[in-house]
Amino acid sequence: MVRRHGGRVAELVLDRPRAMNAVSTEMARQLGEACAALAATRDISAVVLSSTHERAFCVGADLKERNSLTDAELVRQRPYARAAYGGVLALPMPTVAAVHGFALGGGYELALSCDLIVADSTAVVGLPEVSVGVIPGGGGTQLLPRRVGAARAAELIFSARRVEAAEAAELGLVDRVVAAGTDREVALELAGRIAANSPVGLRAAKKALRTGWGMDVTAAMEIEDAAWRAVAFSGDRTEGVAAFNEKRKPDWPGE
Repeated sequence: MVRRHGGRVAELVLDRPRAMNAVSTEMARQLGEACAALAATRDISAVVLSSTHERAFCVGADLKERNSLTDAELVRQRPYARAAYGGVLALPMPTVAAVHGFALGGGYELALSCDLIVADSTAVVGLPEVSVGVIPGGGGTQLLPRRVGAARAAELIFSARRVEAAEAAELGLVDRVVAAGTDREVALELAGRIAANSPVGLRAAKKALRTGWGMDVTAAMEIEDAAWRAVAFSGDRTEGVAAFNEKRKPDWPGE
């Protein structure tokens, strides 16, 4: 489900409350389609990923459904799962996860796929997949090391342990911890501040950040230069400089 919040902010809502937002095949399909639609929308500058469940952001894959699938059905399900997690990761605008309660397995991987994670004090995060005989398959083995380093990611994935909000912030598993029940409000406020900036600049900056991950510095600087060239001659750059000199808020053309 997608909600619009005035201006240029969209909220992508996980809304399968009876299952604590466990990701079923159908939920994965819907999430992938919603991400594809958002990615194609030019008037959105920031997205918040949130949950309607009071006690959970998302508890991961729907293991009850998984238990009923044949091997062939599991193979057919995989593209929907990849489209869901990959769709969040590939959104071209900045994304903020609003996390409370349980964000485990695929649930935490959805949060990891966002650029920033705001968690309230009730949050519990972790990648427990090896405890049920699988591995993090929604990006966890690749995204968690980029957040916290290879050794710490290995410890968390191999031990399958759950981490509460305060320690999660200390370890870098989340970016900010806020009062219980305020994660969505704070995430939307942050998204609003982000969305006030140049749409062209935001997308180019995100692309440079994401594409430059893991590259040697010389190659990464070329990525940054290409992103700079994409914005330097844009209408947003012209408007931004004019607004600064005229001491007014910019009216971004978004191109």
